[in-house]
Amino acid sequence: MNNLKKIGLTALGTALVASSAHAADITMSATSKITFLGADNGDDGNGWSMSDSISFSTTGEMDNGFTITHGIELDGPAIDANSIAIDTGDMGTLTFVGGGTTGVVTQWDDLTPNANEEANGVPYNGTASAVDGGGAQTHNLFIYDYAITDGIALKASYSPSGTGVIEGSTEYGVHFTGVEGLSIYAAMGENNDAAQSIDNINLAAIYTTGPMSIGFQVNEVDHATSGSDRDATIIGVSYAVSDDLSVSLNTSTVEHESSTLDDQEAMAVSFSQTSGGMTISGTYGNMDNVGGSGTVDNSAYELNIAFAF
Repeated sequence: MNNLKKIGLTALGTALVASSAHAADITMSATSKITFLGADNGDDGNGWSMSDSISFSTTGEMDNGFTITHGIELDGPAIDANSIAIDTGDMGTLTFVGGGTTGVVTQWDDLTPNANEEANGVPYNGTASAVDGGGAQTHNLFIYDYAITDGIALKASYSPSGTGVIEGSTEYGVHFTGVEGLSIYAAMGENNDAAQSIDNINLAAIYTTGPMSIGFQVNEVDHATSGSDRDATIIGVSYAVSDDLSVSLNTSTVEHESSTLDDQEAMAVSFSQTSGGMTISGTYGNMDNVGGSGTVDNSAYELNIAFAF
């Protein structure tokens, strides 16, 4: 068989394979945002920055009824997030995440309502204590979502063991919405990434009535290392002044088991104003005893200008 015939048959085979593929919807989106960050008691240089990420997503339905969604986010010169979600319908959705997300505990670390940022969200100069125990690894993990009833949803995540990870970590969460205006979250899990494992429990309740939302959350961290336990109490109140303007007040307190560390206390006020396709949002916060240090009190601020097309 001569080369021309070979080329012709190869092209025909490729066309036949391509024709059997399922149709898929492809979308692309970009975050267009300018941000200004700063903190007192320190010089962090130029605080201005801009978003540099583009997200691609392709979705298609298979013959068995499953819907497959493959998403990739390009952040600067590298892939920041990528995942494959398998929506089975009545049996729930299983997502494998190559990178760019976390398990249930960290996803639900602070669910209290805010107009822009959490009380711990702005970049305080220094190392602030996290309000959660630090969930397991953020790459190569499985996440499962399942609606048990109309008002109860299950969320679970599993991070397999691997290089530098002693054993796998499992986290579970339940979200209740059976009462109008009320959302209750409960999550628990383990983080076995380190030699000394961590057990986490998160409990949150958010109630919305009219333009106001009120949230209360407690997180408990039990660390295998003596003296490393900590508990967080978080409160958030947001109010929609109008369809375009929202404001919020958020607080968080992190109590340390260690007698050498003081309670870390943070308070932040936020706003968000939308006009046309532009949203301006900002946060100003104060934190006492950053990281448990009684000699470090700082304030920080954030301003965002985002554009929607």
